[in-house]
Amino acid sequence: MKIFLIGLPGSGKTTLGKKLAVKLGLSFFDLDLQIEQAEQSAISEIFSKKGEDYFRKVEAQVLSEFCTSTDGLVLSTGGGAPCFHGNLEKMNAAGQTVFLDVPSKEIMNRLLRTNLAKRPLFAKMNPEEFKDKIEFMRSQRMPYYQKAKLILKGAAISVDDLADKIRA
Repeated sequence: MKIFLIGLPGSGKTTLGKKLAVKLGLSFFDLDLQIEQAEQSAISEIFSKKGEDYFRKVEAQVLSEFCTSTDGLVLSTGGGAPCFHGNLEKMNAAGQTVFLDVPSKEIMNRLLRTNLAKRPLFAKMNPEEFKDKIEFMRSQRMPYYQKAKLILKGAAISVDDLADKIRA
């Protein structure tokens, strides 16, 4: 079984993904960490030195390797991964896609408690720009996210709910 978690940055993909993998006895991977290992560079450096287009191409290549793997896994994708290079279609064909639909306000609260410098799409933004960016990303990405096989909504999605819905 392959499970791909998608959603905006701060929606809980990595946090829930780790717990879900343990609960289901699967390996967990974070797509951004896999890209950093492949490129031997931090995501923020890839964005600043080589640009977003280059990053999205590498992201698609690394994601394709997971899609074609025969191993069961839980993969936390980057927030934009489903929106480029036919990635969502690849994930839907390879396994179960799960959209973690967390309200924008909760996303903002969560992200403000993290190191935004490690998130190149949000680095150096003031609070108003940050809010506008979240809303813009949500509106642009929603058509992709809504094509997930499973959608869980709420500010407090539990690993038990997630596991139960996947099993069903």
